Amino acid sequence: MAQPKADVVVVPPAAMPEPDIAAELDALAARSSPSPTTTSGAAPAAARPPLVVVGHRGSGMNALAAAPEDPRARGGDVRENTLRSFNAAAAAAGVAYVEFDVQVTKDGCPVIFHDNFIYTEENGEISGKRVTDLDLDEFLSYGPQRNQEKAGKPLLRKLKDGRILRWEARSEDALCTLREAFEGVDRRVGFNVELKFDDNLAYTEAALAAALRAVLEVVFEHAGGRPVIFSSFQPDAAQLVRKLQDKYPVYFLTNGGTQMYADPRRNSLEEAVRLCVAAGLQGIVSEVRAILRQPAAVAKIKEAKLSLMTYGQLK
Repeated sequence: MAQPKADVVVVPPAAMPEPDIAAELDALAARSSPSPTTTSGAAPAAARPPLVVVGHRGSGMNALAAAPEDPRARGGDVRENTLRSFNAAAAAAGVAYVEFDVQVTKDGCPVIFHDNFIYTEENGEISGKRVTDLDLDEFLSYGPQRNQEKAGKPLLRKLKDGRILRWEARSEDALCTLREAFEGVDRRVGFNVELKFDDNLAYTEAALAAALRAVLEVVFEHAGGRPVIFSSFQPDAAQLVRKLQDKYPVYFLTNGGTQMYADPRRNSLEEAVRLCVAAGLQGIVSEVRAILRQPAAVAKIKEAKLSLMTYGQLK
């Protein structure tokens, strides 16, 4: 795949000082957590939040195939990637950011949805469409509706093993746009905006730029003072969004070699560091098992003056 050219136009109204992402995370965590106190009631002089929590798809992904005793069974408590899920996460102590997946519809609207395809069932027939092939109205017609007088299309989900199951959660909410998230989510939490692209498609620079500009337009218009991080598994998209703006930090998402791809830039922590340094990105978001298998990589990431965040489960 061709690398983005260097002559991309910067779109924000004015360049901003380089963000101190660590300081932003600390400040957000401090605001969302009770302040530790000493026995005298005074706050300790050097108190720092011990952990920064980022809510994955809000208050957690919907694991439709979980065992019955798993609390995530039947999809989880709250539908993922919805305003209700984001606000549920924001209400939890210690949550500083919510993470969500953004794709751009055929008519140019950034929407929040994880999977590349969306499925429904009509007259006993299951059908799926690529999210980016839908216009906004059709996308929002799936699942629960904000207008209670309207009935949405049944929402199904295709699992990694190929099964397609009815997608339900104990606490339902409608699908939403990126703009609605900025307008409807508690401002105490920042946003980790994952720029979602299909691993199985090759994207031209023009296609990436069009999608990224649509996202940036919403962010610049509606973010206000809310902290925002961009992240992406797509190497060219991560580099390009950094060229298109220098106001918000950009992180490269990587499996760190726990899963292999045709693009070698995605296959190791060393490649992730090399890409970030070359493109001027602020940091890496790594699958946690990659870090545990190669703990020496942490020092190399820090030597490159990059921030490091992790995701995933220890199994």
